[in-house]
Amino acid sequence: MLPKRHRQTLLSPYLDHVISRSEEFERVSRERRLFTNNGHGSYDSGWVSVPFRHPSTFETLALEPQLKKQITEDLTSFADGKDFYHRVGRAWKRGYLLYGPPGSGKSSLIAAMANYLCYDVYDLELTKVSDNSELRALLLQTTNRSIIVIEDIDCTVDLTADRAVSKPNRKRSSQPSDHQDQDQDQSGRVTLSGLLNFTDGLWSCCGEERIIVFTTNYKDNVDPALLRCGRMDVHVSLGTCGPAAFRVLVRNYLGLEEKDEEAEEHCRLMEAADECLRSGGALTPAQIGEILLRNRSDATAAIREVVAAMQARRMLAAGGTRDQVKDYTCHDQEGAVGRLSPESVLMRGSPENWAAASSPGKKRKIKFLVRLRSLTKSDSGRRGV
Repeated sequence: MLPKRHRQTLLSPYLDHVISRSEEFERVSRERRLFTNNGHGSYDSGWVSVPFRHPSTFETLALEPQLKKQITEDLTSFADGKDFYHRVGRAWKRGYLLYGPPGSGKSSLIAAMANYLCYDVYDLELTKVSDNSELRALLLQTTNRSIIVIEDIDCTVDLTADRAVSKPNRKRSSQPSDHQDQDQDQSGRVTLSGLLNFTDGLWSCCGEERIIVFTTNYKDNVDPALLRCGRMDVHVSLGTCGPAAFRVLVRNYLGLEEKDEEAEEHCRLMEAADECLRSGGALTPAQIGEILLRNRSDATAAIREVVAAMQARRMLAAGGTRDQVKDYTCHDQEGAVGRLSPESVLMRGSPENWAAASSPGKKRKIKFLVRLRSLTKSDSGRRGV
């Protein structure tokens, strides 16, 4: 029992602690949702949703450790920064720009961020938004503790054309910019001005604890007005795999831990992969993941094929043509030979091609299956006649 004279002193902090713990438990335990706009943003419900169960986490993400640490620390600081943002007079939001070639892991990183913070995800499709008014209506319908995503920001709508159109309008008319924006809204499309107001204007503060994420394959194609601090605060460059990211993929797909690499063959292949990564033979996580996926039953063969692909990519980066690399031969230290061209390694199409390239002894069986398939099609054609 506490003395009555200390009750009021301890009761208020204790209740605050209980409330904060209950809110944290509710945030972590509730089902997260993935939303997308349905083209009716002016109505009460402009979003439709499904359960968000993406398995990507920062433990499984193919990123270099330093970059992974920087992102997680920034996310944690943002989630715990309610008092700070209110004290400095800023809207409690954060902008991320993710840029890099296709297959570099932009969507996987968004999913990992959502799982790390236990946030909902709003996938905003700008091509379904008719004008700036509908964009504002959609923003008002989003909830707190969410990630609002606009993928391929440079391809969804033509925002850069607004500048070219607005310049002659300023010469011909002395109307204020607000009237120009209204005229552009009436033309039935989302404008750069409307998107800027969505990211850091007055309407961006209608809600708390939100992260806005833009993705693009080509950062130079994005209008500079969208990239400045206050709109996109964190720029994350995603590209090809480094040594640490490659080992994460090997662990995820093949189940090889660091201790497993003590095997002589695996150790030698991993060293060869590291050498290729340092000399311009790096691949994106998607390219490496696809090779490991189709060879996951044989870890040695999987890593060998990845090394062959890296060596082919290195030769192309050094100025070689595809014809010169087409008959490229990958020799290992024991003299084993396997002919793997960039086309066969990096851009294989059907499963028949995978099996033929990895197991020459199965070519006869594959031809038989193809022949059987053609006979089945011809028989069905006759029955249809």
